[in-house]
Amino acid sequence: MDLFEYQARDLFESYGVPVLPGIIADTPEEVRAAAEKIGGVVVVKAQVKIGGRGKAGGVKVAKNADEAEAAAREILGLDIKGHVVRRVMVAGGARIAQEFYFSVLLDRANRSYLSLASVEGGVEIEVLAVERPEALARIDVNPLAGIDLAKAEEIARAAKFPEELIGKVAPVIVALYDVYTGEDATLVEVNPLVLTEDGEIIALDGKVTIDENADFRHPNHADLEDAASADPLEAKAKAAGLNYVKLDGSVGVIGNGAGLVMSTLDVVAYAGEDFGGVKPANFLDIGGGASADVMANGLDVILGDEQVKSVFVNVFGGITSCDAVAHGIVGALAKLGDAANKPLVVRLDGNNVEEGRRILNEAAHPLVTLAATMDEGAAKAAELANAAR
Repeated sequence: MDLFEYQARDLFESYGVPVLPGIIADTPEEVRAAAEKIGGVVVVKAQVKIGGRGKAGGVKVAKNADEAEAAAREILGLDIKGHVVRRVMVAGGARIAQEFYFSVLLDRANRSYLSLASVEGGVEIEVLAVERPEALARIDVNPLAGIDLAKAEEIARAAKFPEELIGKVAPVIVALYDVYTGEDATLVEVNPLVLTEDGEIIALDGKVTIDENADFRHPNHADLEDAASADPLEAKAKAAGLNYVKLDGSVGVIGNGAGLVMSTLDVVAYAGEDFGGVKPANFLDIGGGASADVMANGLDVILGDEQVKSVFVNVFGGITSCDAVAHGIVGALAKLGDAANKPLVVRLDGNNVEEGRRILNEAAHPLVTLAATMDEGAAKAAELANAAR
């Protein structure tokens, strides 16, 4: 889960990372009050989970409360790359002498952690990595050893920080790593990390991504979720314990196992080229179980998507046999009743497949069509979706 900047700022502060004052606000009047409380020059910053806010007009400097309120009226409601600004953070201003970059992230390829650092911050790091890779230090971090003061100094020197700043930067790097490990994050990034004219090192803008698989260790993470802007179908699926991601298509997809579902998305997209460019409408992995309740929850979510015109259930029976899946489908349709109103194409294979097909054939539900292969099922589902458009 990606955090908003203000949430990252608050986490940083709780771990002793130096930050500027920051107050969130949802209205221009609240922005005025926040600016008055902070005093002096402030920065009004759009709170959206997307880069490029400054270029889009989502970050404005205000010299006083009047300017802050005016800036808020321009920023609130602004559409930044499809993200509508509903909240801003009013942050204290800083007299910046230099801008740096620091991050620590999960290096999945090497099954380790990686630190990236540069004395050239405040720019898009992806651009810097391509155009001037020598300016970006990449330091491996052993997860068992972590980042202590000595390692932090190594990172700072590799990034070419001036020697006189090493002693100031290193403790901040240690504190940022504490955020990373303490919150089970997969990314902690500060861009820019700044040196002020007063000689202070401050984290001016932060990005944090936390691993939702570790939520059981962090009950407070539930408070960080952006429920207001969450897709209602994704929220409904999450509440039901389903692995669901909404896509922009018209063929609903249900499968058991992430790899099978990903393959199914590809096959549906390929088959859809012959039927007016039909595409998959979602990723939904029901996992190893396919009981009537699980299948009903999955179908309930998918059928609640107005874009869905047909559903392709693609299941390979392993630990959960195909007859159990078939009973789950029949039970789900009975449980949903009139809410099940779109055609289903079902492809079963694997453990006890013949019995599973027999159960579905005997049920003879008018919405269900059996397919022998994945390709056949994808083509039929695409055909039905195209016909219903």
